[in-house]
Amino acid sequence: MSKANPKVDEFIAKAKNWQEELKKLRAILLDSELTEELKWGEPCYTFGGKNVIIINGLKESCAFAFFKGALLRDVHGVLTTPGQHQSIRWIKFGSIREISEMKSVLKAYIREAIEVEKSGVKLKRRETSDLKMPEELQIVLDELPDFKAAFEASTPGRQRAYIFHISAAKQSKTRESRVQKCMPQILKGKGLLDE
Repeated sequence: MSKANPKVDEFIAKAKNWQEELKKLRAILLDSELTEELKWGEPCYTFGGKNVIIINGLKESCAFAFFKGALLRDVHGVLTTPGQHQSIRWIKFGSIREISEMKSVLKAYIREAIEVEKSGVKLKRRETSDLKMPEELQIVLDELPDFKAAFEASTPGRQRAYIFHISAAKQSKTRESRVQKCMPQILKGKGLLDE
């Protein structure tokens, strides 16, 4: 059984939404071999220093995400892919009841995720050129040569992060907005999460 991290206590206490659901997911995770940490401002569960699972509250649900979810067998067919992520798979919940009904499945998936981590198996990374460029980003790249030069000068990892972030939006209007919000970072040569 894992030890509770006080930073996660604080995170859950301050959560505006999904507090009870996050507590329930946390209890399931603490009943495993994983170490509880707070990374990127979210409860993250690691094994041997490697990220395995992260939980977070979204607008309309809370999510239980496996960093190497693509390597899980998903025998219950409950994992979905957020955006164009290559390896992450998640399960989204809208109530404590849903979490309670899935408890045994979650525990089995947690055990499998730990075994994947122990095995050292890695996913083959997709090349940036293999990703589908969001049309909204491509239009701006074609219209603004300086912006295109800055984007192409950034590292492949930064390019992938921007493509994933922009592509994850369901509506074209939101993707356009994300392109506009990302432009200053890209023009400065910074990554999506750089300050």
